[in-house]
Amino acid sequence: MADCYIRFRSILKTLKKLSPVEPKGNYARRLTTMAAFISGIIGSKSCQLPKVSCAVAHGTKPESRNKKFSRLIKNELFDFEAFFLPYATAILSCLGQGTLAFVIDGSTVARNCITLVASVIYKSRALPICWITVRGGKGHLPEDLHIQLVEQLHQVVPDHITLVLLGDGEFDGATLLKTLSSYHWLFSCRTSKNRLLIENGEQFSFRQY
Repeated sequence: MADCYIRFRSILKTLKKLSPVEPKGNYARRLTTMAAFISGIIGSKSCQLPKVSCAVAHGTKPESRNKKFSRLIKNELFDFEAFFLPYATAILSCLGQGTLAFVIDGSTVARNCITLVASVIYKSRALPICWITVRGGKGHLPEDLHIQLVEQLHQVVPDHITLVLLGDGEFDGATLLKTLSSYHWLFSCRTSKNRLLIENGEQFSFRQY
């Protein structure tokens, strides 16, 4: 359990250091619970609350920790801007000063939901940075949601990083690619052979080449 305490204290210290405001009151308590949650995820190598709760160094029973983590996740004040954005930006700043590759993809989650995720590729792993969850099943999501996710990602990525976004054929919408170009980001995505392109006023398709 000594390692659990050391891991928890180290995570909490880092979260406080990177916090945009001095942790006080309820915010400080949520930050402490968040540090315990992260520590449990690392210790259990799982995101399932019962397993996470058993890997946390704390005096309460796992069932109590399970409820505490559940309340944190459901708390409306535990939001993206306050408890994720500052740390996501810090992580990306530490990953490199040059080019970072991101992958965008949609996955079915929970009950009748689908999550659109933008993840940074680091050491052969995809680390989720931004996401949007909506009701729905398998299939392509509207381009408007793709753009919302990209706009969310733009808030997180430091200015000094060159970003390359990778995606499949779902993410070849003209408006999405125009949005990426406006951020001076690079992109690579699958598309159909009959997709029409225009360059210097000349119209052509991939099929011609």
